[in-house]
Amino acid sequence: MKGITQVIAVELKLIIRDPMSGFFALAFPAIMMWVKLRTGKPLPGGLPVVDATVPMLSIFVIGLAGLVVLPATLAQYRERRVLKRLRATPASPAMLFGAQWAAHMLLAALGTVLLIIIGLAAFGLSAPANAAGVLLAWILGALSLGAIGLLIGALVPTGRTATVIGLSVFFPMVFVSGAMIPRETTSGAMRAIGDLTPMAPVVEAIRAAWEGNAISPVTLGVMVAMFIIAGGVAVKAFRW
Repeated sequence: MKGITQVIAVELKLIIRDPMSGFFALAFPAIMMWVKLRTGKPLPGGLPVVDATVPMLSIFVIGLAGLVVLPATLAQYRERRVLKRLRATPASPAMLFGAQWAAHMLLAALGTVLLIIIGLAAFGLSAPANAAGVLLAWILGALSLGAIGLLIGALVPTGRTATVIGLSVFFPMVFVSGAMIPRETTSGAMRAIGDLTPMAPVVEAIRAAWEGNAISPVTLGVMVAMFIIAGGVAVKAFRW
């Protein structure tokens, strides 16, 4: 346990020291929130825009860490033969994946906390109506999206290719799933497309819990299924 904790701590330090990862996971979402909320109007139904924006951007942070930064890190380790050296240690693919996932999701957690602090201090963010539900949905979202990122990292040979694939998956998904634009303000066709993305259940669950609405068990089950399937395939497909 002590060994894997040390690995997670080292990985987190390496991620934060990367200027691009630190900026896009921590500073960029906060800047986007500031811009959106300075001119934001209440959403249909009277919901304050800050109470939708902070949960949405927390999913943006999870997706960025899990779908872009995480697979790029794994692929870079393969490209630089770091994984080949790790193969000579007792580390298993599952242990490696667990450490990488934990480090990158700690980065996402830092980004989420920063958004909440700014929202509370500057924009009158309301506390989540169901904090336990938000936490559960956040963790399941991190597991499901992180598992997809691990699958990309397990298959792609180079860091540059992993970054391109991750961004190609991440950005379209962010815009149609409701993690960037509130679903209440988008067309029916866009919502229908967004519902097919892996990010949509995360958006639905976190926003529902934050606003005090019931979380669909089906939505939670979809996230668990994505984690099991994508994570299992990633472990099977992984090559040192």
